[in-house]
Amino acid sequence: MSEVTKEQIEEAIKGYTEPHMDKDLVSAKCVKAIEIAGDKVKIKVELGFPAKGIEAALSAKVKELAESVAGVASAEVECGTKVVAHSVQKSLKPIDNVKNIIAVASGKGGVGKSTTAVNLALALAAEGAKVGILDADIYGPSQPRMLGVSGQPESKDGKTLEPISSYGLQAMSIGFLIDEETPMIWRGPMVTQALEQLLNDTNWDNLDYLVIDLPPGTGDTQLTLAQKVPVSGAVIVTTPQDIALLDARKGFKMFEKVEVPVLGIVENMSTNICSSCGHEEHIFGEGGGVRMAEQYGVNFLGALPLDIRIREETDGGKPTVVAEPEARISQIYREIARKVAAKLALQAKSYASKFPNIVIQNN
Repeated sequence: MSEVTKEQIEEAIKGYTEPHMDKDLVSAKCVKAIEIAGDKVKIKVELGFPAKGIEAALSAKVKELAESVAGVASAEVECGTKVVAHSVQKSLKPIDNVKNIIAVASGKGGVGKSTTAVNLALALAAEGAKVGILDADIYGPSQPRMLGVSGQPESKDGKTLEPISSYGLQAMSIGFLIDEETPMIWRGPMVTQALEQLLNDTNWDNLDYLVIDLPPGTGDTQLTLAQKVPVSGAVIVTTPQDIALLDARKGFKMFEKVEVPVLGIVENMSTNICSSCGHEEHIFGEGGGVRMAEQYGVNFLGALPLDIRIREETDGGKPTVVAEPEARISQIYREIARKVAAKLALQAKSYASKFPNIVIQNN
C-alpha cells in the first residue's frame, strides 16, 4: 500500500469551502502544518479571525475530510486563531496597541447602528477576540447607557485616559466625561478634535479590534474621521426601507472615496415578529440590504429582526449578546461578527510594525 502524502490531505481539505471566508482552508492559507506518521495524520489549522463558536464543528469537518483519504486510519485536528493587523488608508499610520479598527456607520439615524455596533463588539469578544468600542457620536453618545456603565475614566499620568471596562470590552465615550443630559453645542472642528483625542489618548490594551460607533450621516464630521482615523474596514447598517437604503448608499460611496474597504452590509429591523402570535412580517420592505450588497459587489453580513428584547436589553444596559447568549438573535450577531472578521482576515496585512523608525541625526 502506497504512503499517504501531504498533497492528498490538502486535496481532500480543499473540498470544503469555509462559509465565512467563501474560500477553502488551503487557498486561504489557514492550514499551517500536516504531519503524517504511517496511517495517522495531525493537522494544524489557524484561522485569521476569532471563531470560538465554530472551531469544534470546523475541526470535525477537517478530520472527516482527512479520514476520507485512502490509507488514513485517524486524523487529529488542532484549530486556533491568530488575528493580525490589516492595512489602513495609505496616508495614515495604525494606532499603537490596536491591530484593526472597524467603523460601524449608517447613512441616517434611527436604523439601530449603535445597537448593532455594541452587539458586534460583544460578539467578537464572545468569539475569542480582545475588543474595544469607541463611541464616536459626540452629540448623542449612547454607549455608556447601552453598556450599563457610568463615571469618569481614570488618568494615571494626567495625559492619557484608561478605558472603562464592561462585559469584557474596553470602552471610551465622551459620555463618560460629561453629564448624560448636557448637550454638546460644538462646531465640526471641535468635534473631530475631541474624537481624535478620545481615540489617540486612550490607553487601549492590545486590542485585536476596536469597533467605532460613528455618528449617523455622511457630513463633515464623518468625512474628516474617515480621512484621519486609520480604519481597516467598515460595516454599513441599514433597514430594508428604500429611504434608509438611499442614505446607506451615500455611506458606502463615502468610504469608497476615502479608500476604506466596506466589509459588508447588515440589514436591521428586517422582519417584525409578533410577540403574541409569532407571525413574521416585513413591515419596512423586503430584501433591500441583499439587493444593495449585490449592486455594489459587497457582502451581505446578515439580517436582524425588529424584536422588543433587543431594545429592552440595550436600554437596560445589558445588550442581547450578553443578556441572552444562547438566543437566536445573539447567534445572528455572532455569525455577523465571524463574517466581518473573516472578510477582514482576507485583506492585505499591515507591515507598519515590522519597519524600524528611521531617525536622521546631524553629527
